[in-house]
Amino acid sequence: MSTSDLAFAGAPPAAGIGAPAAVAPPQVADLIVAYLERLGIEYVFGVPGGAIEPLYNALARSSRRGGPRPVLARHESGAAFMADGYARESGKIGVCCATSGPGATNLLTGIACAYDNGIPLLAITGQPALPSFGHKALQESACTGVNTLGMFRHCTRYDTLVSHAAQIERKLLNALMRAATAPHGPVHLSIPVDILRAPLADTVPSANLGALLQRAALLDETQVQALLAEIRQARRMVILVGGGHSCGEATDAILRLAEMTGSPFVTSPDGKGLVNVRHPLYHGVFGFAGHDCADALLRDDPDLILAIGTSLGEWTSGAWSPTLLNRRLVHIDASEDHLLRSPMARLHVRGNIRAVCERLAGLLAATAPAARSAPEKPASLLRDEAKFVSGATPIKPQRLMRELSRRFPPSTRFLADAGNSAAWAIHYLQPHDRRESPRHDAAACHPERRRRGDAGWLRVLMEFAPMGWAIGAAIGTARANPDCPVVCITGDGSYLMNGQEISVAAAEGLGVVFVVLNDSALGMVKHGQRLAGAEPIAFQLPAVDFRLQAEAMGIPGHIIRAPEDFDALDMAAIVARRGPTLLDVRIDGDEVPPIDLRMKALGTAP
Repeated sequence: MSTSDLAFAGAPPAAGIGAPAAVAPPQVADLIVAYLERLGIEYVFGVPGGAIEPLYNALARSSRRGGPRPVLARHESGAAFMADGYARESGKIGVCCATSGPGATNLLTGIACAYDNGIPLLAITGQPALPSFGHKALQESACTGVNTLGMFRHCTRYDTLVSHAAQIERKLLNALMRAATAPHGPVHLSIPVDILRAPLADTVPSANLGALLQRAALLDETQVQALLAEIRQARRMVILVGGGHSCGEATDAILRLAEMTGSPFVTSPDGKGLVNVRHPLYHGVFGFAGHDCADALLRDDPDLILAIGTSLGEWTSGAWSPTLLNRRLVHIDASEDHLLRSPMARLHVRGNIRAVCERLAGLLAATAPAARSAPEKPASLLRDEAKFVSGATPIKPQRLMRELSRRFPPSTRFLADAGNSAAWAIHYLQPHDRRESPRHDAAACHPERRRRGDAGWLRVLMEFAPMGWAIGAAIGTARANPDCPVVCITGDGSYLMNGQEISVAAAEGLGVVFVVLNDSALGMVKHGQRLAGAEPIAFQLPAVDFRLQAEAMGIPGHIIRAPEDFDALDMAAIVARRGPTLLDVRIDGDEVPPIDLRMKALGTAP
């Protein structure tokens, strides 16, 4: 492990296991924690070690007064994934930390994932004491060692070494501002251990955080007026709803725009969780694992396509489909990075998405456009409808998605892992919308706990998509909002990578249901090889009874082989349980997931 006992070499012996340390004067670490408390951040996800010990001491002091406290991950990548899930659910900045050297490098995958998916995170890593730089200190990771600062530079919005105690407040504020303002993303502070424990005269935050982190509702009025003219002239318009925070906070305004103009809408794969799939104007997912009717809608000669808040990467653009990327496109986004990917668009509208859509709706209401008749919504969006209702054993993955949709309450947050899990969920998962089924929501989700920001009911990764993300992110989601059910849909390959984090959910008493799609294979690799006619190699996994593994940790587990096995479960008790449950689902491994778009992008489509 990165945080072995050796990492504590040179530390003074503890007074006793679990005993609080003697009262210490305020330190730099206390000021960091005070700022987190001021922001309402309750948890710091991480793994301790010698170089980060002063931060944990500050968190111990904070915990005793009811302030931010640590959540102990089993691996630093899991800590970053947890911070990611916490940020999505809470609308706050997720915070993770690690010790120097391998502790920091273990965080990198989770930080890179947050960077490509636009998630606001603060990563704090330790360093050996400044005077030891260049002397081969244990796990040295400064410029004179394994340069972790240089590594983080490529996947963060702000990355700096704090070399003097007097720098901490300014650099911390710079980091928080960069994380919280568009384009959102992770930031990194690398802090030597002697700086973390340096005394400070005052640890009360001096900055007005509310003003510094307030999100601007800016828009370009000239471009909005130009778009208004295009909308009024258009005979047929289609709206593509993207994912992420910017669309999440604007979903009601986007749908109002669709309804006012009679425009059908589709979503990107990561945008599906922001909408009600039973909305009469919804025509499915466009992009990875999407629906044929969504592609057909865009091909049916609309005058105008409004792409709102989408990155237009491989999975969100239909592998850069000319059906979308053409002169009919209007790209609306706050992110310059996103807008750079649509140079062929007819119009770019820069600005806060909610502000843009509300302004458009107001202008349209003042001078109502001519009424348009929307195309009739297809009776079913799904491929293989028969398999969606199949009673076969082993259970079809399509049928599994139906059972998860039916058996969990409408307030459930579903997180689907990279690979086949995401493909099955994006295409087939269709739970009841809370606005249609209020019976559960009032009891399970306290009003202030309801989702905010980009916290849709389905969360998947689009750009940088590491296996095992959903396992940690589901725990972070539940930690941010323990009153709502959380379901992690993951594969056996991902679970064998990161499944140990289920013990964090047990330790924290979090009601996450882990659904493991068990077919003894790396499913996307297996099916990708078969579809491409490639050598069938290196996809096999051993047969594992994940139920027994969970039970060894004191966590209840169940094996699902057929649809009727769900009837034997007390789902209400599972949802209400203050602790995790594992469902080991023995799926039909011969079912091919809807990954044809990925095959096309790889140049191996059959």
